[in-house]
Amino acid sequence: MEEIRKKLGSIEDTRHAGYVEHKLVDVLILVMGAVVSGITELADMMVYFSSKIELYREHFGIEKYPSKPTLSRILNMIDGDAVGVIIAQIMRENAGNIGDIIAVDGKAIRSTGKKGNAHSYLQILTAYATESGVTIGQQAISHEDKTNEIPVFQSMLDSIDVKGKTITADAMHCQKETCAKIIQKGGNYIFGLKGNQSGLFEDVKLFFENSVNDADITTFETLEKNGGRIEKRICRASVNVQWLPDLPLWAGLQTIFSVTRTTTEKGKTSEETGYYISSNATQPEKLLAATRAHWKIESLHWLLDVVWGEDESGILSENGNKTLNAFRKLAVLAHKRYISNLTKKPSVKGNVLATLLNDTVLLEVLKSL
Repeated sequence: MEEIRKKLGSIEDTRHAGYVEHKLVDVLILVMGAVVSGITELADMMVYFSSKIELYREHFGIEKYPSKPTLSRILNMIDGDAVGVIIAQIMRENAGNIGDIIAVDGKAIRSTGKKGNAHSYLQILTAYATESGVTIGQQAISHEDKTNEIPVFQSMLDSIDVKGKTITADAMHCQKETCAKIIQKGGNYIFGLKGNQSGLFEDVKLFFENSVNDADITTFETLEKNGGRIEKRICRASVNVQWLPDLPLWAGLQTIFSVTRTTTEKGKTSEETGYYISSNATQPEKLLAATRAHWKIESLHWLLDVVWGEDESGILSENGNKTLNAFRKLAVLAHKRYISNLTKKPSVKGNVLATLLNDTVLLEVLKSL
C-alpha cells in the first residue's frame, strides 16, 4: 500500500494550500477502499467512511474523512485523466507479463447523458490486456458522436506500449491510419469488417463464400456444450491477400479470416458469420482465440454496470466519473487477483459483499494489488 500511496500522492492537488483540511492522497485512498467495497455513490461513501474510519486510522494513518460537499468538490477538481494514468500504473506494478492480446472498446456512462440527446453521455475508451485483466490505458471521448472513438483510439496509441501485442477492436476501428500506427509501433491488429469499409468487407465476404474448398484456406473448429446449449465455431483463414485491390493502403495486412458461430438451444439454431483482417500470419486457432478473447473487455464493462452500478452513477462531474471509472477497474482487478488464490472461489459480486462486511477480506483484497 505504501507504493500505491506514493503513486496516488503524485497526482496534482490544485487546491489552495491554506484551505486544505484533508490530504488529497488520503481522500483518494478512502475512495479506493469504498469502491473496492462496491460503493460509488457519495451519500453511501459518507456512511462507509463513518463506519470504517477506525480501520483507515489504524492501517493507513487517515485521521478523518471529508464531508460530502468537500468530497464532491475534490472529485470535480481532480484531473480524472491523470488519475486514470496512475491507476493503470498501479495495475501494471505486479502484473508481470500482461499477455499478448489487448482489447480496445468504448463504454458509455448512461447517467451522464443530457435529456433529448442520446449521444451526449460521457464515454471512456479502454485498452484492456485480456489475459491479465490489466487496463493499460483509458481516455475519455467527446460527448458528440461515437465515431469520435476513432481519433481517440489513434491518440491513445501514442501513450501505450503495443510492441509485440495484438490489438483487437470492433469494425469501427478498422481504419487505414489506425493499422499504420499499430504496425509502426511494433504491434499487430485484428479488426472486424462491416459497412464502414464496405468495399473491403464485400471482397472478403465474397472470397470466403466462393471458396468453400479452396486450398488457400485453413480451418479450425471448436464445439462447446453448456447445459442445453451447443455452440460451434468455425474459423477459416487465408494469407492469400495479394488480390485485394487496396492492399498497399492497409499497413501490415497479411491475413483475412471468417468466424461462423452456430448456436443450438431448445431446438432452435441460429448462425452468424463475422469477417476480419489481421496483420498476423498465423494459424486459424490463434485467430479464433484472439477474437474470442475480445469478449473479456465486454465482461469488464458488464461488471462495472452490474456490480458497481456505473450506468446509474449519480456523480455529475466529468472528472468525478473518470476518477471513479478508473477506481472501479482497479477494484475488478483486485477482486479477481484475490479470488484466484482462494480454494473456494466466490463470484466477484459475492466477494465485493464480503469485502464490505469483513475488514480482513478488505485488507487482503487491497494487498493483492
